[in-house]
Amino acid sequence: MSPSPWQASDEDVAALEEAQHGDPFAVLGLHRAPAGGPGGMVMRAFVPGAETVTAIDEAGAPIARLTRHGTSAVFEALLPGRTARFPYRLHATRAAARWTFRDAYAFGPVLGPLDEHLLVEGTHKRLYERLGAHPMRHEGFDGVHFAVWAPHARRVSVVGDFNTWDGRRHPMRKRVDSGIWEIFIPDIDEGSVYKFEIIGAHGGLLPLKADPFGYAAELRPSTASVVARTDTLVWHDGAWMAARAKADARRGPVAIYEVHLGSWRRHPDGAFYNWDEIATHLIPYAQDLGFTHLQFLPVTEHPLDASWGYQPIGLFAPTRRFGDPAGFARLVDRAHQAGLGVILDWVPAHFPTDVHGLAQFDGAALYEHPDPRRGFHPDWNTAIYDYGRREVANVLVASALYWLDRFHVDGLRVDAVASMLYLDYSRRPGEWLPNAEGGNENHDAIGFLRQANSFAYAAHPGIMMIAEESTAWPGVSQPVDGGGLGFGFKWNMGWMHDTLAYVGHDPVHRRWHHDQITFGLVYAFSENFVLPLSHDEVVHGKGSILSRMPGDDWQKFATARAYYAFMWGYPGKKLLFMGQEFGQWREWNFSDELDWYLLDHANHKGLHDCIRTLNRAYRSEPALHARDCESDGFRWIVVDDADQSVFAWQRSGGPDDPPVVVVCNFTPVPRHHYRIGLPRAGVWEEILNTDSASYGGSGLGNLGRVEATSTPSHGLTASAELLLPPLATLFLRPMT
Repeated sequence: MSPSPWQASDEDVAALEEAQHGDPFAVLGLHRAPAGGPGGMVMRAFVPGAETVTAIDEAGAPIARLTRHGTSAVFEALLPGRTARFPYRLHATRAAARWTFRDAYAFGPVLGPLDEHLLVEGTHKRLYERLGAHPMRHEGFDGVHFAVWAPHARRVSVVGDFNTWDGRRHPMRKRVDSGIWEIFIPDIDEGSVYKFEIIGAHGGLLPLKADPFGYAAELRPSTASVVARTDTLVWHDGAWMAARAKADARRGPVAIYEVHLGSWRRHPDGAFYNWDEIATHLIPYAQDLGFTHLQFLPVTEHPLDASWGYQPIGLFAPTRRFGDPAGFARLVDRAHQAGLGVILDWVPAHFPTDVHGLAQFDGAALYEHPDPRRGFHPDWNTAIYDYGRREVANVLVASALYWLDRFHVDGLRVDAVASMLYLDYSRRPGEWLPNAEGGNENHDAIGFLRQANSFAYAAHPGIMMIAEESTAWPGVSQPVDGGGLGFGFKWNMGWMHDTLAYVGHDPVHRRWHHDQITFGLVYAFSENFVLPLSHDEVVHGKGSILSRMPGDDWQKFATARAYYAFMWGYPGKKLLFMGQEFGQWREWNFSDELDWYLLDHANHKGLHDCIRTLNRAYRSEPALHARDCESDGFRWIVVDDADQSVFAWQRSGGPDDPPVVVVCNFTPVPRHHYRIGLPRAGVWEEILNTDSASYGGSGLGNLGRVEATSTPSHGLTASAELLLPPLATLFLRPMT
């Protein structure tokens, strides 16, 4: 007997059974019966494992019994007299088993043409609200909407703990114009675990893929995405956010405490602190030391602890190592209420090639550049994003905006910017592909960075976009409309390398390396700089900051205190990696917590207390921060005393702000009756002396104040004779 016209074709049924159908929504669900037949609606469902399937209404009353199509798992029924879609449920049986569910194929699409247009155009600022997994109410019922961009795929299915990881159950609807696949699955909610099952362009079944827009993930080594909400987070930081929107970070104090959350502290059994425990311990600690900001090494989900987060898989998911997204939001909220900003390391430069991630996502190069000369990073064995593909750039921009929007973070430090800007970065001749003009500038990456910074600052005035950029690329922290990259700040890597090299020399040899201190002022105001003593300086055999100081223990601690004070008195914002504030001896190990027991020892406690004093002076004295980025806030006083390794300079704020004079003696020899010029006569208060006995120093100094007379010196109208303690830095301020 020939099948009735309203019944599915054997070809359609076979394709559904094999999860190979190109458009399952055209077959499953409710559809008008073909013209020329009895009329009505046709209901069709794919229900593996069922022996009978009955459609029932909301009250549980039967509507129709569906007939199995041959021996397949496809069930169908003709509903005469029906002319429109209506809500229904399906009741299935198998032997004694009974289950009832709503059919995903009874629901229409969620996305609209504007979403597709903005993605293809590369300008969808809230793309994270449309792609990914979103609990929602759709057409009157609760469920989760899934959407993923996979234009090369022949078929994409959502698989998870709600459908026995069976790719036949929920093949998605493809939106041809954009390559987005979507489906609304009713009656599932937060906490559901899922991935995408993809058949690539060449017909092969790919390894299951985590959601590129997943808001949460399983704890490694598990790799699935987890349905989560981040649009209902509760905040209590309104005052902070309002003040931030009016602030200019260039003119305010910025003292950053950089933290790797997995190794700052751990439980005695080695387990990680959760987000709330981190907040309870870290926030008051940083607040007490006077830091203005916390900066976290990447918290985006990543498979390997040893990457420190710099090889992320989930650009929208706070790592499960410390808990759920709401816990991370509470950490930021509590930091803001305590007066601390939060900056995140963000990694748009590359991504790992783990099979569940972005690499060859839909069976072809999608997120990565297809040419390995641009799409593969030889240093890190990672893939490089295809910044010239508008959709890829849009995904990355959406990630940046997501952390700023949803989690109220106060800035992003963008990792490895140099590797993005240069096509020949870390490549030998013949291993890189020049741009259209034959040069090594990556125009696509430049365009992406400018777009990301422009969108971020437009949406969130007062934030900080910070570049880790290690070359002399011009205009990194200059506005886009002035030809710059649009960052607010740039890490001063040259300052860091030169000054650490200087203090690493034995004091007797420092006279020959005087320019390692002075040279930085040649370019100190060419960018808005952050002075970074970061995690990169205390790993890979470099030792800790303290351990690389020469001399005996006393000299090491004295030099560290003098160096930190030199840094806090130098123009530029400050960043110090965890453990260096109390003199960690061993270099950082990501798998162990810091050596907190060291704070029981006087020298380490003294260094710790010195950092607190530095931060308080830096924050309270406008001269030390208000013109960090402007040349008229700095004046050399003593620049050429290489023989004695002495430096002195003046910092200035606004017209009504008292100046601060910084004096450094980088030898272990006290300098008696050392005359320096000062901008005015009168009494000058010694507001900092790193040789103070309270910090573990020798206690030499100027008894808290000096008298400046109207004796000109160093081009200034007044001067004073000072006692410069050994291996020490002084801060002087006029008394009012």
